[in-house]
This record gives sequence, structure tokens and C-alpha cells, in this order.
Amino acid sequence: MTEAALRAGANKMLRHLPNLISALRIALVAPLIAAILLGRYETALVIAVIAGVSDGVDGYLARRFGWQSRLGSMLDPAADKLMLVGCMLALGWLHEAARWLVALVVARDLVIVLGALAWHRVVHGFEVRPSWLSKATTVAQIGFVLLVLADQAFDWHLHMLVPGWIVASLTAASGIDYVVRWSRMARRELKGKRSA
Repeated sequence: MTEAALRAGANKMLRHLPNLISALRIALVAPLIAAILLGRYETALVIAVIAGVSDGVDGYLARRFGWQSRLGSMLDPAADKLMLVGCMLALGWLHEAARWLVALVVARDLVIVLGALAWHRVVHGFEVRPSWLSKATTVAQIGFVLLVLADQAFDWHLHMLVPGWIVASLTAASGIDYVVRWSRMARRELKGKRSA
């Protein structure tokens, strides 16, 4: 085998690295939720930080080396959603996060998933492109979860009312933004198909 062929083979394998990192992040969801439910907040915080760093690493690798893929565009947000929703449900169960806030976070993600399924069924095929508002919401939700875990791990006794309302406001706004934007896009797509 030539050196060029070996390099090409290695590059072909490496381009799946971001997807592998996303899959490993999904695998961390169960131990993270278990650690929260068992009250092992230090362990949960470490797992959550590892997951957060890995999220940044897989995104950087995909952009830097052009290793983006359709699978990756689905795995990465799926990993984020599973981790965030799982953590919020576990924290809500333990009364460490307000139940109304947990319900809002879950409801928004359900709207997004159901909207994506409806889009795929009606319009056929779509590319996941989160808006800046959606990204800001994800960052705020991650920050909230990390803050709650750190508060419990280090016994800070923080008041979570303001962070909770920030997350709630962004979550509601981004949910409405998704519905409005996807409805407009669906109408345009369907109108274009009818005229064609």
C-alpha cells in the first residue's frame, strides 16, 4: 500500500471522529442521570463538563477539517437534547429545578421534534440549522444545569430564580421562533411544489 493510500484511508476513518464523539456523549446520558438521581452531584458535574467539552471538540473538528455529515447533523443535537432533557427531568424529580421550567424545556423540545417529523413527512427532507436564538437557549440551558449541579456539589445555596427565568424566557422565545420560521418555510416549499 502506498503512503498516499494509507493517508487517504486514515483521513477517511478520522472524518467519522466527530460522530463517534457525539455517540459517546449519548452514552454518557445514562450515567449522568443516574449520578444526579443518586445525589452524586460531584460525579454528575464531572460527567456534564466532559460532555460539554466533547461537544465543543466534535463541533470544532467537523468545522476545521470539513468532516460534517448528515449523520453528524442529527447526532450532535440529539446528544444535546437527550442530555439536557434527561438532566432537567432528573433535577425536576428531585425538586432541584422548578417543575414548570422542566415542563417548558420538555414541551419546546417536543414541539421541535414533532415539527421536524411533520416537515419531513410533508416537505420531505430537511437540514438541521439551529438559529442563533436556539444556540443561545442551548447554552443557557447547559449553564443552568451546570450551575444547579455545582450548587449542589459545593453547597453554595444559590438562588436559582433569575437563572431559571432567563432559561424560561429563551426557551419560550426559541420555541415560538421555531414554529414561526418552520411554518413560513413549509408554506414556501409547498407553494413552490404546487406551482411546479
